[in-house]
Amino acid sequence: MTHERATAPAAAEAVTPRPRARLIDVATAAGVSPKTVSRVINDEAGVLPGTRDRVQQAVRELGFVPDRSARELKRRDADTIGILIDAISDPFFAAFVSVVEELAVAEGLSVIFASTGYDAARERTQLDRLTGHRLAGLIVAPVAVAASTLTALRTRFPVVSVDRVRSGIDAVVIDDFGAAAEATAALIARGHRRVAFMGEDVPYPTVSDRLAGYRSALEAAGLSFDPQLVITHERFGRGEAAAASRLLERDDAPTALLCATSLAAIGTVQAIRARGLAMPALISFGDFTLAEVLEPGITYVDHDPRLLAIAAFQLLRERAVRPDAGPERIVVPTRLVPRGSGEVAPAGRSAAPREERNPLLAPAEPAPALSLVHPEPAGDAAVPAAAPIGAAS
Repeated sequence: MTHERATAPAAAEAVTPRPRARLIDVATAAGVSPKTVSRVINDEAGVLPGTRDRVQQAVRELGFVPDRSARELKRRDADTIGILIDAISDPFFAAFVSVVEELAVAEGLSVIFASTGYDAARERTQLDRLTGHRLAGLIVAPVAVAASTLTALRTRFPVVSVDRVRSGIDAVVIDDFGAAAEATAALIARGHRRVAFMGEDVPYPTVSDRLAGYRSALEAAGLSFDPQLVITHERFGRGEAAAASRLLERDDAPTALLCATSLAAIGTVQAIRARGLAMPALISFGDFTLAEVLEPGITYVDHDPRLLAIAAFQLLRERAVRPDAGPERIVVPTRLVPRGSGEVAPAGRSAAPREERNPLLAPAEPAPALSLVHPEPAGDAAVPAAAPIGAAS
């Protein structure tokens, strides 16, 4: 028996692989659309017998092999929760994301998050990036995004707003107005008559609502609102908080401070320590790392990020089962946690005993009766403020 050796060109032709046929190649050969090819190879209804035969013949002739891994990926249920927040450097949102991730992992879900940096343009970009994924749901702390945008996204997956409200969208919030009023009333009950407000000038009503609560508590106690005791900045860092220390060096300095965010409290405490000033009575809206080890420990309004995260995640999962229900607004309760700084008495008064933990239960003097005017929610605002930041009454 003899064996013939193929010539080089023939051998080369024999081993050169034919390019892998694509779905578009099958569609072109069969004279149909790619979607029709997809229906045939997935054995779906709605294709005429003659058309189906042409597609199947083209598949055989071209040796088309469907990409099964891509098909399985496409069919797979979405298993990712998207979260859009202000900034991961914010202690509140850092804790919030951590809890959502913990809950998601327990259900076999993944989490991706992005931050807005409080910027509307960046918010749009980050929202587009997040929603480009196959999401099982979206949790968003809106800055400037309109309710209509979130409503459109709601047709694709559940959407829950946190910390701020958008009309027609499920929301998990706290009573910013009421919590700030309670904190201010606690300082007044200690005997303070000049209470300053330190906050951030942000493009949503959270801080404005807290200012409104502060003003309402002053009014209920018969105290005049002094716009010079309101210090706000776009971002409350160390430099900006120096204004707080200058305020405390005045002859008519306030004896108490309500810091409307934990970042404002951190910057204010740093500035006070840097200038060697005596610590006034101070309440932070939100806790922060090492606040309890300072001397005195920092009293704070506890708007527990864990409670908000649990409520938001559970609401998101409920909407996955009942997408047509809602919208629902969940108000998570807050509490005032005394640690010492909020219980500092004005100069000339004795501080409360250390074992006395609740300033509302045992005030330094009888607390004035409160009659707080709470604004009603409307439109896209969570609870609209009674007046702009720093506005005189």
